[in-house]
Amino acid sequence: VQLQASGGGLVQAGASLRLSCEASGRTFRSSDMGWFRQAPGKEREFVAATTWSGGTTYYADSAKGRFTISRDNAKNTMYLQMNGLEPEDTAVYYCAIRRRSRWFQPADYDYWGQGTLVTVSS
Repeated sequence: VQLQASGGGLVQAGASLRLSCEASGRTFRSSDMGWFRQAPGKEREFVAATTWSGGTTYYADSAKGRFTISRDNAKNTMYLQMNGLEPEDTAVYYCAIRRRSRWFQPADYDYWGQGTLVTVSS
């Protein structure tokens, strides 16, 4: 399985972006997925996750009310709609497939994409 994240860019505070994570292979459609981010000098942190069907979603406190995770299994693609972006959201955003029992730690995920950079200016 290969994951390709895209959609990042340089935006001003308050703007919106939609990230996409396109997956190759059949595994995507039966896999729980997540978004993580890593800011310079910081550890990778959980942002949002979704079950394989999209029926259940999870969000970090920092993302609740501003970000929305979704997926289109027919297109093998997962999305992260980010509204009200803040400078603190500046990071490389990664998508990954959940492979272990927990939801919120990078160690529970495999098949990381290469990441897409989001930069939010004040």
